[in-house]
Amino acid sequence: MSRPASHAIGLTALVAFSATTAFAQRDTSTTTARDTAKARSLTVVQVPGRADDLIGVASTASQGHIGSAELRLRPITREGELLETVPGLIVTQHSSDGKANQYFIRGFNLDHGTDFQTRLEGMPLNSPTHAHGQGYTDLNFLIPELVDYLDYRLGVSHPELGDFGSAGGAEFHLKSKLDGPFATVEAGENALARVALGTAKRVGHGDLLLGGELKSYSGPWVLDEALRKLSGLARYSWQQNASRFSLLGMAYHNTWNASDQIPERAVENGAIGRFGYIDGTDGGNTERYSLSGSWYHIGARTSQSVQVFGVYSDLSLFSNFTYFLDNPTQGDQFNQREKRLMIGANASHATLLQAVGAEHTLTVGMQSRADFLSPVGLYRTERRERLSTVREDQVSETGTGGYIEAESRWRPWLRTTLGMRGDVYAFDVTSDRAENSGRRTAAIASPKASLVFAPTATTELYLSGGLGFHSNDARGTTITVDPATGDPAQRVNPLVRSRGAEIGLRANPVADWRTTLALWALNLDSELLFVGDGGTTEPSDRSRRSGVTLANFYRPVPQLSLDADVSFAHARLAGVQPGADHVPGALENVLAAGATWAPRKTGPFGALRVRHVGSYPLVEDNSVRATATTLVNASAGYQLGGMRVEASMLNLLNARVSDIQYAYASRLPGEAASGTTDVHFHPVEPRQLRISLGWGTP
Repeated sequence: MSRPASHAIGLTALVAFSATTAFAQRDTSTTTARDTAKARSLTVVQVPGRADDLIGVASTASQGHIGSAELRLRPITREGELLETVPGLIVTQHSSDGKANQYFIRGFNLDHGTDFQTRLEGMPLNSPTHAHGQGYTDLNFLIPELVDYLDYRLGVSHPELGDFGSAGGAEFHLKSKLDGPFATVEAGENALARVALGTAKRVGHGDLLLGGELKSYSGPWVLDEALRKLSGLARYSWQQNASRFSLLGMAYHNTWNASDQIPERAVENGAIGRFGYIDGTDGGNTERYSLSGSWYHIGARTSQSVQVFGVYSDLSLFSNFTYFLDNPTQGDQFNQREKRLMIGANASHATLLQAVGAEHTLTVGMQSRADFLSPVGLYRTERRERLSTVREDQVSETGTGGYIEAESRWRPWLRTTLGMRGDVYAFDVTSDRAENSGRRTAAIASPKASLVFAPTATTELYLSGGLGFHSNDARGTTITVDPATGDPAQRVNPLVRSRGAEIGLRANPVADWRTTLALWALNLDSELLFVGDGGTTEPSDRSRRSGVTLANFYRPVPQLSLDADVSFAHARLAGVQPGADHVPGALENVLAAGATWAPRKTGPFGALRVRHVGSYPLVEDNSVRATATTLVNASAGYQLGGMRVEASMLNLLNARVSDIQYAYASRLPGEAASGTTDVHFHPVEPRQLRISLGWGTP
C-alpha cells in the first residue's frame, strides 16, 4: 500500500479539517485531498466536496466536507436546509421561515439547536440562555449563493467541539472571492420574490466582495406570512506571504407573521383548513449584525489561526401554542424578547514533530465567548399587546474552552488521535425577582480519543469516543422560585455531561465512490433544559441513544453525482418505568437520496431529491406516534455561458404530510377548562413552482 509523505498528510489534516479550512477554495477538478497533501502552500487545498478521498485525513467515519457545487444545486425551501447535506440531519419548521428551524440528528430532537454546534467562519451560531430555546440557531441570515463549503463532524470525539457539540457540529464558510459579478432573480407561487446580488473586485492588495439578498414571501397559509428579509455582507481578504487575512461584516433584518402548529381536531371538525391558524397575531422580527476578523498562517512545520468576532442580535417573538388553556379570556399568547451582544475569539497553533519513532501533529487551541443579554424576557400578551411580565432578566455569561490534540502516525496503516478539552463557565443573572438572581461558575473536562487502522489503501476502520457536554440556560442555574406560579423551583446543573463512542468504516469501493458506515452510542446525564415558553426549568431523566448511519456518494461520470444516506436511531430515557421511556420527537429512521447532473460550463443541469422521515414517538409511552413524511424535490435548468435559467418544483408529489408534529394539551373556545390532548402539526407546504434567472456564476 502507498501513502503520501507522513508530514504532508499531517499538514493536510490541519488544513482540511481544522480552522485552517478557510484556505480551501472552490474547485471543480477531480483533485483529491491525498493529492493535495503532497504540497505545502496556501494554494494547494482545493476540495470540491463529498467526492474527496479523506482516507489518511479524517479521524472518524462521521466527518466530511460539502463543497459549494453540491450546496448550490440542491432544491431547497429555506436556507437552513443547507444543513441537510450532513448525513442523517433533518431540518423542519413549525412556525414561519423567519424563525430558526427545528433540527434532528442521531435520535435528538435538537429543538432549535441544542446539542449540535453550528459555526460560521469561527463565529458561534448557537445562542445560550436564549429567550426561546437553549442553543437557538438561526440560519435565515445566510445568502445561499455566497456559502462556499460546509465541514461537519458528528460525535463527541472532536476536541474542537465544545458546548452544544454532543451530537456533533458543522461550520459554514463563505466565499472570499468571485469569478465575476452575479445576479439571481427568483419568483414563485405564494408571492415568492427574491433577488440576490454579488460582486468582487481587486482593491489594493486584496479582494473586496459585496453581496446582498432581498426576499419576500406570503406562503400558502390563510394568514399571509408577510416575510420581509434583507441580508448583506462585505468581505475584504488579502494574502501576504504564508498568511491570509479576512475582515467580514454582515447584516440581517427580517419580519414575519406565523401560523405556528395547529391542532388536528380543529382541521378534522372543519373549524380551520390545513393551512389555517388559531391565533392570527403570532409572528416576530429579528436582526443580526456582526463584524469578524481572521488570520491564518501555514509555515514549513506549523500552522496558526486567530479569529475575533462581535455580534449584536435582537429578537421579538410572539407565539401561542395552547390557545386558551391558561387564560380563557385573553388567550395564551406570549412574547419572548431579547437583545444580545456577543464577543469572542478563537486561536489555534499546530506543530509537526518527530518523537518515539513516529510523526505527530500537536494542536493547541482556545475558544472564548461572552454573551450579554439586556434584557431577556418573557411576557404575557394579547394580539401582540403586553399584558404582564412573567420574568425579565439581565444576564452575562462567559465560556472559555481550551484543548490539546495529538495526532500520531505510528505506521503507514496505524494512527491515533488523543485529545483533552477543558471548559470554564461563569453565569451572572440579575432577575426582576431578587430570589432568582445569582452567580454560578462551573468547569468540565472532556477527554477524546480515536484509533484509525487502514487494512488497505482504500479502506480505514475507526474506533473513537469521548466525553462532551452542553450548557444549560443561565436563568435555570440560579432560579429558586417559579416566576409563573410562585412555587419553589429546582436549580439545574450549569453543564450536562455526555458520553459517546463510535465504530466506523470509510471505504472507496471503486473510483469516485465514497462510503462511510458509523455505529454510534451516546448517553446524556440529563436532558435538563430551561423552558422558555414557561419561564422555568423542567428536569428530565438520563437518556441513552444508539444507532447506525450509512452514507454514500458516487460520481460515475464527472457531470453526474449520486448520493444515498440512511440513518437509524434508538433513543430511550434511563431510570424510568418500563413503557414510559421513549424520547418524544426522537427520529428513528431517516433516508435522504438524490441525483445531480451538472455541466462543466454550458448545458443542462438538474437535481432530484427524496427525503423520508419514518414514524417516531410523540409521548413517552409511545401511545401516540407521528406519521411518516416523504418529500420529493426537483430542479432543472440550462447554463449558457454566464446566463442561467432554473425551475424548481418543491414537494413534487404534492404530499399532504407534516413538517413537524407534537402531542400536548391545548384548549379551543368552548372546550373544557382542562383542555384536550391532541396532535399539533405544521403542514409541509404544497407543491409549488419557483423560477430563477441568473447572470454570472457565484
